[in-house]
Amino acid sequence: MVRVLIVDDHAPFLRVAHDLVAATPGFVPAAEAGSGEDGLAAAQRSEPDLVLADVHMPGMDGVEMARRMLRTGKPPVVVLITAEDPADLPAAARTCGVADIIAKQDLGPARLSRLWQDHGAGSAGPQ
Repeated sequence: MVRVLIVDDHAPFLRVAHDLVAATPGFVPAAEAGSGEDGLAAAQRSEPDLVLADVHMPGMDGVEMARRMLRTGKPPVVVLITAEDPADLPAAARTCGVADIIAKQDLGPARLSRLWQDHGAGSAGPQ
């Protein structure tokens, strides 16, 4: 089972993402967090394989959280998610070491499975 940490400051999206992960064969929600700081702590506790993190959050945003998470000894695959067009994000989002950046509305079971096939299953980790 692929353990997924979901980090987003909007509770309704956390619920939707939790349900989406739970409904995807081979995936299980490992933990949820509402901020970048809480996401780092949750990652240490839950040791996820995959992290879905919102780009824009108060305090530590998803980009900084990803940078810090990816510097750990055995980093998870980190994917940034956003409500805006990923092409409109600052360059820092594309250069922080994440495996991918996807629009929240494009996240579904098939996309989740493909993300893991492309960046997690049998790979050396984040690209």
